[in-house]
Amino acid sequence: MQQTPASHTALTERIDAPAMLEQVQAWSAINTGTANLDGLAKQVDALVNAFSALPGEIELVEPAPVTAIDANGHEFAKPHGRHMVLRVRPQANRRILLTGHMDTVFPADHAFQGLKWLDGETLNGPGVADMKGGIAVMLQALKAAEAAGTIGALGYDVMINSDEETGSLASSGLIAELAQGKLAALTYEPAALPDGTLAHERGGTGNYSITFTGKSAHAGRDPHEGRNAVVAAADLILRLKGMERDDLTINPAKLEGGAANNVVPDYAVLRFNIRPKSTEAMEGFERDLAQVLAAVELEHEVGIHRHGGVTRPPKPVDERAQRLFDLVKACGAELGQAIRWQSSGGVCDGNNIAACGVPVVDTMGVRGGAIHSPEEFLIVPSLAERAALSALVITRIANGELH
Repeated sequence: MQQTPASHTALTERIDAPAMLEQVQAWSAINTGTANLDGLAKQVDALVNAFSALPGEIELVEPAPVTAIDANGHEFAKPHGRHMVLRVRPQANRRILLTGHMDTVFPADHAFQGLKWLDGETLNGPGVADMKGGIAVMLQALKAAEAAGTIGALGYDVMINSDEETGSLASSGLIAELAQGKLAALTYEPAALPDGTLAHERGGTGNYSITFTGKSAHAGRDPHEGRNAVVAAADLILRLKGMERDDLTINPAKLEGGAANNVVPDYAVLRFNIRPKSTEAMEGFERDLAQVLAAVELEHEVGIHRHGGVTRPPKPVDERAQRLFDLVKACGAELGQAIRWQSSGGVCDGNNIAACGVPVVDTMGVRGGAIHSPEEFLIVPSLAERAALSALVITRIANGELH
């Protein structure tokens, strides 16, 4: 059922662009680095207040337990903030999922904390694009659609997590739970390019910490008595690089360990990241890694402990997902927005959602750029522009135009 221009107007006239900008400015002023629990608590309170304008029930969900490895190879608990979930019409037959994240990559002691206008339409600030602007777009689209009465009996869940920037380890289970039974999902990462281009297919990612336990000895008198953990780690680094292929890159990122020059080092910690472009590459690496670790352990006579793994599987775009992209493009055309897409090497919660078999477009947020840097910027007119796009897409889904 095609929407008339009058229906478009019913949505767009309810989008409050000044209120969106005010929200982004207020939210950006709250530091929400993933480890800043006080800032995240303040932010989630602000989000609860804002999303209370929608029907449904809001729940604050405790983060799942997460551990990490310190520089000495010891495992420790890593705390995270609570996640916000809003459920609207949970008994509806047709339901969708909308997701975002409240955390940023800028810790509380980072120099980048303030807002600055670069020109009359461009705002620089932490999280303005990634993704406090996106959260404002999501909220305003839902408010407009509810007020216009265009989404009928459509049910939806909203999840805004506190740990997306570090891999969503404390929320991946929640994402999987909320994705079950959903017709489609929209995620509000910023557009892949400042012109509004969407991210299409995505590769995956995994983070690993490998701890090596050797045996210390005097480097001059008894080196043969030692078992050098740093050498074992170096051997693994070279083997890892040898495992790369066209659809898999491996980045050994940090090697820690050792002590004085005259001591054979008895421990080391190697941290590395992988980027598989396909499920086959991801599964093949997991299989091969086990064999390589066993070989290094045997050859160097060290103990090896592995921590971590794939956090976000590759995200291919199948036929069902392509229909959702096509719907977004069609809605954009009706609003005078040219929607394009391209593959991306980046990852986000869209990877996790797609792994649950749910079609997802995961760059429905604002136009902007330079994310994860002090040059991050938001193109302010895109707030209303992308809110209108989302409101129309959600309306079309509610009207049965996605199967």
